[in-house]
Amino acid sequence: MKFKKLYPELVSGIIDQGLDKEPKQIQSTCIPKIKSGADLLVFAPEGAGKTTTIALGVIQQLKEAFEEAPRAIIMVETKEKAFELEEQIQTLGKHTNLRTFTVFEQGSLLYQKDTIYEGLDIVIGTPRRINELLSNTGIPCSNLKLLMVDDAETIFPNRYHPVVYRVADGSAKIQCLLFANKGHEKFDDLLERIDKNWEVLHFES
Repeated sequence: MKFKKLYPELVSGIIDQGLDKEPKQIQSTCIPKIKSGADLLVFAPEGAGKTTTIALGVIQQLKEAFEEAPRAIIMVETKEKAFELEEQIQTLGKHTNLRTFTVFEQGSLLYQKDTIYEGLDIVIGTPRRINELLSNTGIPCSNLKLLMVDDAETIFPNRYHPVVYRVADGSAKIQCLLFANKGHEKFDDLLERIDKNWEVLHFES
């Protein structure tokens, strides 16, 4: 990665975590593309660095806290992965003031809705709970600029793909970034259904 072209506070977080010494290929390739606004469908096996790439990408694009409505929605398969990703964003973004919040089925829908409306930048959660919040006007989408999906090969076969389409169709300005361990036939529908200039990337571990 060319650090001089990244947000300085993100570079500080990268150096603090030692990621500047040996960045993985997926990070060196994807972060400049994310920075440029590209819409990506990324395939890489477990351990290739997808979660860290998502954390770096959302920090680079959002940079600092702004107004009250969320600017990024990140969907992951499970509550545990959601909290893991939130921790990574907070660690890499500790020199920023970005606000994150994790939502999941076992939590109180009303509490999660109220917390979101208090003001934050990034909503991380399971697709089912995100869909429930959207259906209950629990996530204002007026400022939304990023939709990121991890574990896409699990989320799409489990019939949660409509919530991905729902968010992506909300605005032509939303940048879509999907990450998967492997391919699935439903990704062909995705590339046709969501009208973007998709770049499809493949990485090894």
